[in-house]
Amino acid sequence: MFTYISRRLITSVITIFLAAILVFSALLAIPGDPAEIILGINANPKALVALHEQLGLDVAPVPRFTNWVMGAVQGDFGESLKYRKPVRGLITDRLRVSLPLAFGSVLLACLIALPLGIFAAVKKGTIFDPIVVIFSQVGAAVPSFWLALMLILFFSVKNHWLPAGGFTPWERDPSAYLRSLILPILALALGQTAVMTRMTRAAMLEVLNKDYIRTAKAKGLSSRIVLWTHALHNALVTIITILGISLTNILIGSIVIEQVFALPGLGRLALTAMGTRDYPLLQAEVMFYASAIVFLSFLVDMSYGFLDPRIRYT
Repeated sequence: MFTYISRRLITSVITIFLAAILVFSALLAIPGDPAEIILGINANPKALVALHEQLGLDVAPVPRFTNWVMGAVQGDFGESLKYRKPVRGLITDRLRVSLPLAFGSVLLACLIALPLGIFAAVKKGTIFDPIVVIFSQVGAAVPSFWLALMLILFFSVKNHWLPAGGFTPWERDPSAYLRSLILPILALALGQTAVMTRMTRAAMLEVLNKDYIRTAKAKGLSSRIVLWTHALHNALVTIITILGISLTNILIGSIVIEQVFALPGLGRLALTAMGTRDYPLLQAEVMFYASAIVFLSFLVDMSYGFLDPRIRYT
Protein backbone atom coordinates (compact mmCIF):
# COMPACT_ATOMS: atom_id res chain seq x y z
CA MET A 1 0.00 0.00 0.00
CA PHE A 2 2.90 2.37 0.76
CA THR A 3 4.32 1.84 -2.74
CA TYR A 4 0.91 2.48 -4.28
CA ILE A 5 0.45 5.75 -2.36
CA SER A 6 4.01 6.89 -3.12
CA ARG A 7 3.57 6.33 -6.85
CA ARG A 8 0.29 8.23 -6.95
CA LEU A 9 1.76 11.05 -4.87
CA ILE A 10 4.80 11.43 -7.13
CA THR A 11 2.56 11.39 -10.19
CA SER A 12 0.38 14.13 -8.67
CA VAL A 13 3.37 16.36 -7.89
CA ILE A 14 4.74 15.96 -11.42
CA THR A 15 1.32 16.75 -12.87
CA ILE A 16 1.03 19.95 -10.83
CA PHE A 17 4.52 21.05 -11.90
CA LEU A 18 3.73 20.44 -15.58
CA ALA A 19 0.47 22.34 -15.12
CA ALA A 20 2.43 25.26 -13.65
CA ILE A 21 4.68 25.36 -16.73
CA LEU A 22 1.68 25.22 -19.04
CA VAL A 23 -0.21 27.94 -17.16
CA PHE A 24 2.78 30.28 -17.04
CA SER A 25 3.54 29.77 -20.75
CA ALA A 26 -0.08 30.22 -21.80
CA LEU A 27 -0.46 33.48 -19.88
CA LEU A 28 2.70 34.86 -21.48
CA ALA A 29 1.09 34.28 -24.88
CA ILE A 30 -2.01 36.33 -24.01
CA PRO A 31 -1.85 39.69 -25.82
CA GLY A 32 -1.93 42.86 -23.76
CA ASP A 33 0.41 44.67 -21.40
CA PRO A 34 -0.74 44.72 -17.74
CA ALA A 35 1.16 47.96 -17.11
CA GLU A 36 -0.53 49.61 -20.08
CA ILE A 37 -3.93 48.41 -18.88
CA ILE A 38 -3.29 49.89 -15.43
CA LEU A 39 -1.94 53.25 -16.64
CA GLY A 40 -3.92 53.53 -19.87
CA ILE A 41 -2.88 53.44 -23.52
CA ASN A 42 -1.75 57.09 -23.41
CA ALA A 43 0.55 56.58 -20.44
CA ASN A 44 4.00 58.15 -20.32
CA PRO A 45 6.67 55.69 -21.60
CA LYS A 46 8.87 56.37 -18.56
CA ALA A 47 5.95 55.58 -16.27
CA LEU A 48 5.37 52.32 -18.17
CA VAL A 49 9.03 51.33 -17.75
CA ALA A 50 8.93 52.15 -14.04
CA LEU A 51 5.74 50.12 -13.55
CA HIS A 52 7.26 47.19 -15.47
CA GLU A 53 10.16 47.19 -13.02
CA GLN A 54 7.83 47.52 -10.04
CA LEU A 55 5.69 44.58 -11.19
CA GLY A 56 8.68 42.44 -12.17
CA LEU A 57 7.59 42.33 -15.81
CA ASP A 58 11.07 43.34 -16.99
CA VAL A 59 12.54 40.04 -15.77
CA ALA A 60 13.13 37.26 -18.30
CA PRO A 61 10.45 34.51 -18.40
CA VAL A 62 12.59 31.69 -16.96
CA PRO A 63 13.83 33.56 -13.85
CA ARG A 64 10.31 34.96 -13.38
CA PHE A 65 8.84 31.44 -13.52
CA THR A 66 11.43 30.17 -11.06
CA ASN A 67 10.70 32.99 -8.62
CA TRP A 68 6.97 32.41 -8.99
CA VAL A 69 7.26 28.67 -8.29
CA MET A 70 9.52 29.20 -5.27
CA GLY A 71 7.09 31.75 -3.87
CA ALA A 72 4.05 29.54 -4.56
CA VAL A 73 5.65 26.63 -2.68
CA GLN A 74 5.87 28.94 0.35
CA GLY A 75 2.29 30.17 -0.12
CA ASP A 76 3.31 33.52 -1.62
CA PHE A 77 1.64 34.08 -5.01
CA GLY A 78 2.62 37.71 -5.29
CA GLU A 79 0.46 40.81 -5.36
CA SER A 80 -2.59 41.39 -7.54
CA LEU A 81 -2.00 44.01 -10.23
CA LYS A 82 -5.60 45.22 -10.05
CA TYR A 83 -6.41 45.05 -6.33
CA ARG A 84 -2.89 45.77 -5.08
CA LYS A 85 -3.38 43.14 -2.40
CA PRO A 86 -1.70 39.77 -1.75
CA VAL A 87 -3.15 37.14 -4.08
CA ARG A 88 -3.30 34.57 -1.29
CA GLY A 89 -5.63 36.77 0.75
CA LEU A 90 -7.94 37.41 -2.21
CA ILE A 91 -8.28 33.70 -2.96
CA THR A 92 -8.80 32.76 0.69
CA ASP A 93 -11.53 35.37 1.01
CA ARG A 94 -13.39 34.07 -2.06
CA LEU A 95 -13.21 30.44 -0.88
CA ARG A 96 -15.94 31.12 1.67
CA VAL A 97 -18.30 31.41 -1.31
CA SER A 98 -16.92 28.83 -3.73
CA LEU A 99 -16.35 25.95 -1.30
CA PRO A 100 -19.89 25.85 0.17
CA LEU A 101 -21.26 26.17 -3.37
CA ALA A 102 -19.17 23.26 -4.69
CA PHE A 103 -19.62 20.87 -1.77
CA GLY A 104 -23.29 21.73 -1.36
CA SER A 105 -23.85 20.89 -5.03
CA VAL A 106 -21.98 17.59 -4.77
CA LEU A 107 -23.85 16.62 -1.60
CA LEU A 108 -27.23 17.35 -3.18
CA ALA A 109 -26.29 15.49 -6.37
CA CYS A 110 -25.19 12.43 -4.38
CA LEU A 111 -28.30 12.39 -2.20
CA ILE A 112 -30.50 12.33 -5.30
CA ALA A 113 -28.43 10.47 -7.90
CA LEU A 114 -27.03 7.48 -5.98
CA PRO A 115 -30.36 6.15 -4.59
CA LEU A 116 -32.09 6.92 -7.90
CA GLY A 117 -29.43 5.15 -9.98
CA ILE A 118 -29.35 2.09 -7.71
CA PHE A 119 -33.15 1.88 -7.64
CA ALA A 120 -33.34 2.18 -11.44
CA ALA A 121 -30.87 -0.70 -11.83
CA VAL A 122 -32.81 -2.89 -9.40
CA LYS A 123 -36.11 -2.04 -11.12
CA LYS A 124 -34.81 -2.65 -14.64
CA GLY A 125 -37.68 -3.79 -16.85
CA THR A 126 -40.31 -1.78 -14.98
CA ILE A 127 -41.83 1.58 -15.92
CA PHE A 128 -39.56 3.32 -13.40
CA ASP A 129 -36.38 2.47 -15.31
CA PRO A 130 -37.13 4.30 -18.61
CA ILE A 131 -38.41 7.32 -16.64
CA VAL A 132 -35.04 7.59 -14.89
CA VAL A 133 -33.17 7.13 -18.19
CA ILE A 134 -35.18 9.91 -19.87
CA PHE A 135 -34.64 12.19 -16.88
CA SER A 136 -30.89 11.60 -16.97
CA GLN A 137 -30.66 12.24 -20.72
CA VAL A 138 -32.63 15.49 -20.52
CA GLY A 139 -30.76 16.67 -17.44
CA ALA A 140 -27.38 16.01 -19.02
CA ALA A 141 -28.36 17.94 -22.15
CA VAL A 142 -29.55 21.10 -20.36
CA PRO A 143 -26.77 23.72 -19.91
CA SER A 144 -26.29 24.81 -16.31
CA PHE A 145 -26.42 28.53 -17.16
CA TRP A 146 -29.81 28.11 -18.91
CA LEU A 147 -31.11 26.15 -15.94
CA ALA A 148 -29.83 28.91 -13.64
CA LEU A 149 -31.78 31.53 -15.63
CA MET A 150 -34.94 29.41 -15.50
CA LEU A 151 -34.58 29.01 -11.74
CA ILE A 152 -34.19 32.77 -11.36
CA LEU A 153 -37.29 33.41 -13.47
CA PHE A 154 -39.43 30.98 -11.48
CA PHE A 155 -38.18 31.37 -7.90
CA SER A 156 -37.12 35.04 -7.95
CA VAL A 157 -38.83 37.01 -10.70
CA LYS A 158 -42.21 35.28 -10.71
CA ASN A 159 -42.71 34.10 -7.12
CA HIS A 160 -40.15 36.18 -5.14
CA TRP A 161 -39.26 33.21 -2.95
CA LEU A 162 -35.47 33.45 -3.24
CA PRO A 163 -32.98 36.18 -4.18
CA ALA A 164 -31.98 36.36 -7.85
CA GLY A 165 -28.33 36.97 -7.00
CA GLY A 166 -25.85 38.44 -4.59
CA PHE A 167 -24.27 37.00 -1.47
CA THR A 168 -24.77 37.61 2.24
CA PRO A 169 -21.99 36.44 4.60
CA TRP A 170 -22.90 33.95 7.29
CA GLU A 171 -21.80 36.21 10.12
CA ARG A 172 -24.13 38.97 8.94
CA ASP A 173 -27.30 36.89 8.44
CA PRO A 174 -27.26 33.05 8.44
CA SER A 175 -30.73 32.84 6.91
CA ALA A 176 -29.87 35.18 4.05
CA TYR A 177 -26.58 33.30 3.57
CA LEU A 178 -28.40 30.02 3.01
CA ARG A 179 -31.03 31.63 0.79
CA SER A 180 -28.34 33.17 -1.42
CA LEU A 181 -26.80 29.75 -2.10
CA ILE A 182 -29.95 27.67 -2.73
CA LEU A 183 -30.47 28.56 -6.40
CA PRO A 184 -26.76 28.36 -7.38
CA ILE A 185 -26.48 24.95 -5.70
CA LEU A 186 -29.59 23.73 -7.51
CA ALA A 187 -28.31 25.00 -10.86
CA LEU A 188 -24.96 23.24 -10.40
CA ALA A 189 -26.29 20.05 -8.84
CA LEU A 190 -29.20 19.14 -11.11
CA GLY A 191 -27.10 18.69 -14.24
CA GLN A 192 -24.58 16.50 -12.43
CA THR A 193 -27.42 14.61 -10.76
CA ALA A 194 -28.60 13.45 -14.16
CA VAL A 195 -25.13 12.30 -15.20
CA MET A 196 -24.43 10.57 -11.88
CA THR A 197 -27.81 8.81 -11.95
CA ARG A 198 -27.19 7.38 -15.40
CA MET A 199 -23.65 6.23 -14.66
CA THR A 200 -24.59 4.77 -11.26
CA ARG A 201 -27.38 2.80 -12.93
CA ALA A 202 -24.95 1.48 -15.56
CA ALA A 203 -22.38 0.50 -12.91
CA MET A 204 -24.97 -1.33 -10.82
CA LEU A 205 -26.41 -3.15 -13.84
CA GLU A 206 -22.94 -4.38 -14.79
CA VAL A 207 -22.34 -5.77 -11.30
CA LEU A 208 -25.82 -7.28 -10.95
CA ASN A 209 -25.19 -9.37 -14.08
CA LYS A 210 -22.00 -10.94 -12.68
CA ASP A 211 -21.81 -14.64 -11.91
CA TYR A 212 -21.04 -14.14 -8.20
CA ILE A 213 -24.31 -12.20 -7.80
CA ARG A 214 -26.26 -15.10 -9.30
CA THR A 215 -24.34 -17.46 -7.02
CA ALA A 216 -25.21 -15.36 -3.97
CA LYS A 217 -28.88 -15.46 -4.95
CA ALA A 218 -28.70 -19.22 -5.53
CA LYS A 219 -27.40 -19.67 -1.97
CA GLY A 220 -30.65 -18.22 -0.70
CA LEU A 221 -29.34 -14.81 0.41
CA SER A 222 -32.00 -12.11 0.60
CA SER A 223 -32.18 -9.51 -2.16
CA ARG A 224 -31.28 -6.78 0.33
CA ILE A 225 -28.06 -8.51 1.40
CA VAL A 226 -27.11 -9.27 -2.20
CA LEU A 227 -27.69 -5.66 -3.21
CA TRP A 228 -26.08 -3.76 -0.33
CA THR A 229 -23.33 -6.22 0.67
CA HIS A 230 -22.21 -7.74 -2.61
CA ALA A 231 -23.38 -5.61 -5.55
CA LEU A 232 -22.96 -2.12 -4.12
CA HIS A 233 -19.56 -2.87 -2.59
CA ASN A 234 -18.18 -4.03 -5.93
CA ALA A 235 -19.74 -1.11 -7.80
CA LEU A 236 -18.22 1.46 -5.44
CA VAL A 237 -15.01 1.79 -7.49
CA THR A 238 -17.01 2.99 -10.48
CA ILE A 239 -19.30 5.14 -8.32
CA ILE A 240 -16.31 6.84 -6.65
CA THR A 241 -14.89 7.57 -10.10
CA ILE A 242 -18.21 9.15 -11.09
CA LEU A 243 -18.18 11.21 -7.91
CA GLY A 244 -14.66 12.52 -8.60
CA ILE A 245 -15.58 13.50 -12.17
CA SER A 246 -18.76 15.22 -10.98
CA LEU A 247 -16.93 17.25 -8.35
CA THR A 248 -14.42 18.34 -10.99
CA ASN A 249 -17.23 19.38 -13.34
CA ILE A 250 -18.90 21.30 -10.53
CA LEU A 251 -15.68 23.18 -9.73
CA ILE A 252 -15.34 24.25 -13.36
CA GLY A 253 -19.06 24.92 -13.80
CA SER A 254 -19.13 27.17 -10.77
CA ILE A 255 -17.21 29.81 -12.78
CA VAL A 256 -20.26 30.41 -14.98
CA ILE A 257 -22.81 30.01 -12.18
CA GLU A 258 -21.05 32.56 -9.98
CA GLN A 259 -21.25 35.03 -12.83
CA VAL A 260 -24.97 34.38 -13.40
CA PHE A 261 -25.84 34.83 -9.72
CA ALA A 262 -23.29 37.61 -9.09
CA LEU A 263 -21.54 35.59 -6.38
CA PRO A 264 -18.15 36.93 -5.22
CA GLY A 265 -16.41 33.59 -5.59
CA LEU A 266 -13.25 32.28 -7.22
CA GLY A 267 -14.85 31.94 -10.64
CA ARG A 268 -15.92 35.56 -10.82
CA LEU A 269 -12.52 36.63 -9.53
CA ALA A 270 -10.84 34.61 -12.29
CA LEU A 271 -12.91 36.29 -15.00
CA THR A 272 -12.03 39.71 -13.58
CA ALA A 273 -8.34 38.79 -13.50
CA MET A 274 -8.51 37.63 -17.12
CA GLY A 275 -10.18 40.84 -18.28
CA THR A 276 -7.61 43.06 -16.56
CA ARG A 277 -4.56 40.90 -17.44
CA ASP A 278 -3.87 40.46 -13.74
CA TYR A 279 -1.22 37.77 -14.28
CA PRO A 280 -0.30 36.96 -10.65
CA LEU A 281 -3.96 36.55 -9.68
CA LEU A 282 -4.89 34.62 -12.81
CA GLN A 283 -1.90 32.27 -12.47
CA ALA A 284 -2.76 31.55 -8.85
CA GLU A 285 -6.44 30.97 -9.68
CA VAL A 286 -5.73 28.57 -12.53
CA MET A 287 -3.18 26.70 -10.43
CA PHE A 288 -5.71 26.46 -7.60
CA TYR A 289 -8.22 24.79 -9.90
CA ALA A 290 -5.55 22.53 -11.42
CA SER A 291 -4.25 21.53 -7.98
CA ALA A 292 -7.78 20.90 -6.73
CA ILE A 293 -8.48 18.58 -9.67
CA VAL A 294 -5.20 16.72 -9.18
CA PHE A 295 -5.91 16.41 -5.44
CA LEU A 296 -9.38 15.00 -6.15
CA SER A 297 -7.85 12.49 -8.56
CA PHE A 298 -5.36 11.50 -5.87
CA LEU A 299 -8.17 10.95 -3.34
CA VAL A 300 -10.07 8.84 -5.88
CA ASP A 301 -6.96 6.74 -6.50
CA MET A 302 -6.51 6.27 -2.75
CA SER A 303 -10.10 5.12 -2.40
CA TYR A 304 -9.47 2.52 -5.13
CA GLY A 305 -6.70 1.00 -3.04
CA PHE A 306 -8.96 0.67 0.01
CA LEU A 307 -12.01 -0.61 -1.89
CA ASP A 308 -10.16 -3.12 -4.07
CA PRO A 309 -6.92 -4.59 -2.65
CA ARG A 310 -5.91 -5.81 -6.12
CA ILE A 311 -5.42 -2.21 -7.27
CA ARG A 312 -2.80 -1.58 -4.56
CA TYR A 313 -0.30 -3.71 -6.45
CA THR A 314 -0.71 -2.00 -9.83
